[in-house]
Amino acid sequence: MAGLSSSPKVPADKDYAQDGSVDLKGNPVLRSERGGWFACYFIVVYEFFERMAYYGIASNLVLYLTRELHQGTVASANNVTYWVGTTFLMPVLGAFVADVYLGRYWTYLISAALYFTGMCLVTVAVSVRSLRPPPCNVHGNEATAECKPTSTLQLAVFFSALYIIAFGSGGTKPNVATIGADQFDDFDPRERTHKISFFNWWFLSTFLGSLFAHVFLVFIQDNVGWSVGYGIPTAGLFLSILIFLAGTPFYRHKKVHGSPLTQMARVLVAATRKWSVTVPENLVQLHELNHHKLRILPTNSLRFLNKAAVKVVGQMRTRWMLCTVTEVEETKQMLRLFPIWIASLIPASIAAQTHTLFVKQCTTLDRHIGKHFQIPPASFATSVTIAMIVTTFLYDRYFVKIMKKYTANPRGITLLQRIGFGFFLHIVAMLVASLTENRRLRVARDLGLVQSGKEVIPRTIFMLLPQFALVGVADSFTIVGMMDLCYSQAPESMKSLGTSYSLTSYGIGNFLSSVLLSSVSNITVKFGARKGWILNNLNASHLDYYYALLLLLSFFNFLFFLCVSKLYVYKAEVFDQEVEEDCSAYADKVIGA
Repeated sequence: MAGLSSSPKVPADKDYAQDGSVDLKGNPVLRSERGGWFACYFIVVYEFFERMAYYGIASNLVLYLTRELHQGTVASANNVTYWVGTTFLMPVLGAFVADVYLGRYWTYLISAALYFTGMCLVTVAVSVRSLRPPPCNVHGNEATAECKPTSTLQLAVFFSALYIIAFGSGGTKPNVATIGADQFDDFDPRERTHKISFFNWWFLSTFLGSLFAHVFLVFIQDNVGWSVGYGIPTAGLFLSILIFLAGTPFYRHKKVHGSPLTQMARVLVAATRKWSVTVPENLVQLHELNHHKLRILPTNSLRFLNKAAVKVVGQMRTRWMLCTVTEVEETKQMLRLFPIWIASLIPASIAAQTHTLFVKQCTTLDRHIGKHFQIPPASFATSVTIAMIVTTFLYDRYFVKIMKKYTANPRGITLLQRIGFGFFLHIVAMLVASLTENRRLRVARDLGLVQSGKEVIPRTIFMLLPQFALVGVADSFTIVGMMDLCYSQAPESMKSLGTSYSLTSYGIGNFLSSVLLSSVSNITVKFGARKGWILNNLNASHLDYYYALLLLLSFFNFLFFLCVSKLYVYKAEVFDQEVEEDCSAYADKVIGA
């Protein structure tokens, strides 16, 4: 089905949304009838059930791979991060399809159907006996267990289901978040203020869905069975799709603008082809059209790209030779985000440890509460989610209000300050993780567990609580801040692409985690004095060294972030109906010439 490609004329009535929002038929919409928080309620509730479904698979996946598919520590951890990485890279494709062809709403619906198909298939894969290898024969301890290899068919079915989920999620994730933010009109001061809070509450819903998965679904998987444990999130996803569809009459939509990547390519090509052209000191001479709803003033940052908007006498004015000032400035806005995006990769790779190596550490500790109840290893990751929920709630409800009085910033502090503080907390988290693992290994050596092959040591699982909680607090600053930054700083025509920026950083961070883990494992096995830093038996490993390596990488990455954030220039869009008279006059002079 075609996207929203029309350019409706918005009536002068002030009740109409002034940001170009339309309904599914391309008609202008009334603010009183569509959008706002009422429409967002469907999206926020949807996000709870969708994240419950996703983390119902992801949270315990490393243990399913080791216990049911008989994979080793490095292989299972890498397979999890490969899948999670792919899941968070696919939003680039989903955003592209939405921006160019189908629009956000229809891209979501098609992707949701694919997502649900993958969930059904993965439930079948864990339920049908012939699609699972038989249990291992354990002789004394896990180190001497005999396991029948998983067949090619069994692996193919299970991983095909996982990657269908990844592709489906890639079309839903960036578009649902962007649809939610689109429910607020930037031309209305009240709604613009509400949009600032939207991402905090959207992520709060995400955290609650994750919390439910880590507490309830992981317990079901460990104590009842994988079939029920995967069947419940599949049903949850189906319910989430129904909830989203129920809100359809109340959503505002944005028209399709065309490929933002193509636009950026045109600017880069035009600037390169006119590399010898001099940019005039008077920027009034640069090419611009008068019909832009959101016109952007020319700037001197990344000045080389201004060449793309220079008019050359006698030169053909094709779109690959001459671009508008707004197109150039939109490209600059996306390029300025790139260094910040690079700096987010190391923190994203650290966050990946919470559902891989951190969970494996949990299996080596005493998980009892009382005599009969044991905490499922993956459920302990709820401490990350709880920390994120509490931090995000306190941040939005109290911290922002207090800081606004001192900074006059509607967000309390700048987005880069929020992200930077999260990066700093990741350094602290890795320091605590390294020291904690060093203490755990000393106990294992003192008790002779390395030689015996036993993994569980007589120390409570709660010794890992600080490292889990610190990563959660750090992520509440980093992830929410990155999503808000990438959406708010992206131009109107590139909102989906901007949202996908923040998601792909998490995806590449997971791939980076896999590369680091495999490289360190191989190098330390080949050249280390001991057998290696990461082995199947964690008591014979040296995860404390590995976490110390992540600590060093985080520290140098933080220094890099401080440098690029100093150079970052926040975008300044000129809203025709909202600017002061002097600013409006200047905009008309510069852009209208």
